[in-house]
Amino acid sequence: MLTGIHPLISFVEKTFVITEFELRKLRHDFTELITRALQPALWLLIFGQVFSRGGAMHTGNMPYLDFIAPGILAQSVLFVAIFFGINVIWERDLGIVQKFLVSPTPRSALVLGKGLSASIRTLSQAVVVYGLSLVLGVKLNWSPLALLNVIAIVVLAATLFSTFSLIIACIVKTRERFMGVGQVLTMPLFFASNAIYPTEIMPVWLKTVSHFNPLTYVVDALRTFMLVGSASTFGVGHDYAIILLATIILVIICAWLYPRLAT
Repeated sequence: MLTGIHPLISFVEKTFVITEFELRKLRHDFTELITRALQPALWLLIFGQVFSRGGAMHTGNMPYLDFIAPGILAQSVLFVAIFFGINVIWERDLGIVQKFLVSPTPRSALVLGKGLSASIRTLSQAVVVYGLSLVLGVKLNWSPLALLNVIAIVVLAATLFSTFSLIIACIVKTRERFMGVGQVLTMPLFFASNAIYPTEIMPVWLKTVSHFNPLTYVVDALRTFMLVGSASTFGVGHDYAIILLATIILVIICAWLYPRLAT
C-alpha cells in the first residue's frame, strides 16, 4: 500500500515545486495582475451596460449584466491562460526548459505545475469580476459552497487552457507564431460559447460547435454557482466531467510533446 502511495506523493510534491517556481515570477512584475484587470472591467462597464440598456439580448428573467458576469470571468481566465505558453518559449531561449527536462521531475508534473500556476494568477480576475459585479448590482451567490465551486472551476479552467497554450508553444516553437495562433484561437473559443449570449439564440451550426467547446461548460458551471437562482443548462456534474476530462487529455498530450520544445 505504502509503495503505491509514495510515487503519488512525490508527483504531487514536484508539481507544487514547479507551481511555486512559476509564481515567484510575479514578485518581479506584479503589474501584470493590474493590467489584466482592465479587460474584464471594460467588458462589464461598457459592453455589459450598453447591451443591458438596449435589451438586445434575450436572457429570460435574468438581467443581462447578471447573465454576462460569469461569462466575462470565463473570458478573463481564457485570455490569461491561452497566452501562458509564451513564457515557456522564453524559458526555452534562456535554457531553463532544458534544465527541467534533465531533472527527475516527470513531464506531466512539469506541465501540471505550470498549469496550476496559471490558475492561481487567474484568481485575481475572479476578485475583479466579483468586485465590479457587486458595484453594478449583480445578484451574486455568496454562500461558502458556491464560492469554493467558483474557485475550483476557475482553477480547472485555467489549467485546461494554459495546458492547451503549452501544446501550441510546443508545436510552433517561436514567439511570433505563438502570438498569431493564440490570437486566432481566442476569439472563436469565446464567441462559440455561451459567455455573452445564450445558446438558444445561436444558429444550429454554432450551437453544435458550442457543445464541443469546453469554455461553454466553464461558463455554465460559473453561472450556476455565481448567481442567485441560476440553474445549470447541462448539469453541474456534466460540466465538471467535461472540464476534468479535457484537462487530463491535454496534460497527457502536452507531457508527450514537452520534450520537443527543447529541440
